[in-house]
Amino acid sequence: MISCLNTDDDMIQPKSLVYDLHEDVVAFSTTRFGGFSTGAYGEFNINRYCGDDAEAIRKNRALLCQQLGISDDRLIMPHQVHLAQSLRIDEAFLALSEKDRQTRLEGIDAVMTNLTDVCIGVSTADCIPLLVYDPRQHAAAAVHAGWRGTVQRIAQQTIADMAAAYGSQPSNLRVQIGPGISLDSFEVGDEVYDAFAAAGFDMTAIAKQYPTFNCQLSIINCQLSRWHIDLPECNRLQLLAAGVPEANISVADICTVQQSDTFFSARRLGIQSGRIFTGIIRKPHTRA
Repeated sequence: MISCLNTDDDMIQPKSLVYDLHEDVVAFSTTRFGGFSTGAYGEFNINRYCGDDAEAIRKNRALLCQQLGISDDRLIMPHQVHLAQSLRIDEAFLALSEKDRQTRLEGIDAVMTNLTDVCIGVSTADCIPLLVYDPRQHAAAAVHAGWRGTVQRIAQQTIADMAAAYGSQPSNLRVQIGPGISLDSFEVGDEVYDAFAAAGFDMTAIAKQYPTFNCQLSIINCQLSRWHIDLPECNRLQLLAAGVPEANISVADICTVQQSDTFFSARRLGIQSGRIFTGIIRKPHTRA
């Protein structure tokens, strides 16, 4: 359901896709609606690394923090680099200066915490976001899985990191896979296909060949084909392999390329455009 997170007033408010992940958390992905950014960043973008206006980002962050009922210093988003490194957000991290925080968040593609009133999240525009919650240990994680991170099995790595940090058991985890590029839209070169194959993935389960389309002639060439890869399914299969029950995994089934009017898509809008923020926050009444 796309809605405002926590307000009924008539002022500008970001609208988000809200997930029914668990009663102890608020889990969501932002849409393009309800902020101060313009052009390919419009309207709602809080990513500082994609070229948007700094003042628009500040105002958008303030709107989201107001909805979540937190201060800006408790809204955490890493600077992702398509690797598989995670970072634990704890009281020691929150005590750092803003400069030291940004240093710690550099090169991080998954964040996790067991604190209340701290919203952790990742930024995407076709890559796959995952939200993980452990209701037993009251721990949460947000994961950015582009194709490179998926090849490196960042979903499985984050589950292992949660086990090490909080004692989380995969059988207890609830996972939401958010909006991202679909199999139909994710055409790749042979080098990407080969990277997945070399990493030991079952290519029959995650890849399919599609005929090429000549845009100038508006014809389909059935004799030539390109590989497409199903990134949401690849991450879902990783979760299953890690021991997460199938019933505990939800998939948004939203293609950002096909729905770029609602969700940011770098393939449709270009790299210099806004990003979806997919976040999770433990409610104050949930205690570890």
